[in-house]
Amino acid sequence: MNSLPMEELVPLLKEVIRDGGEFRLYPRGTSMRPLLREGMDSVVLITPPPKRRRGEILLYQRTNGQYVLHRLIAAKKDGTLCFCGDNQKELEWGITDELVIASVSAVYRREKRREVNRPLMWFYGRLMTVRFIKVLFLFARRAFAKIRKRA
Repeated sequence: MNSLPMEELVPLLKEVIRDGGEFRLYPRGTSMRPLLREGMDSVVLITPPPKRRRGEILLYQRTNGQYVLHRLIAAKKDGTLCFCGDNQKELEWGITDELVIASVSAVYRREKRREVNRPLMWFYGRLMTVRFIKVLFLFARRAFAKIRKRA
């Protein structure tokens, strides 16, 4: 599958969502597993809501220019945002609102659209913002993967 670099996609993405449309993106990497699997799942991006909500998945650009799709964990009173991938433990602070490009409204898995505001998806998103639960979840997931490998 051929893919364009994000630097080429982002201007088009911004134009589409600015006009009220949806942009379907096939994310790469493992930071949002198990929710998003590279080469299998895609996301629907829309204009981000003016008020950020803990648990929502946002596309933003780091100060080094890299584009990232991670979950919002917290926001400081000074407006800086904290993000973390579902498959990661390290928090990323220092992202400002100006760096946020889009918000995920739906996930496609096996070509079936699943809205992120559905109760189960919303609940999962909130769980991934609670550090203790997330670390426990990651530990259990990796332990089961090792058990499966040995079987």
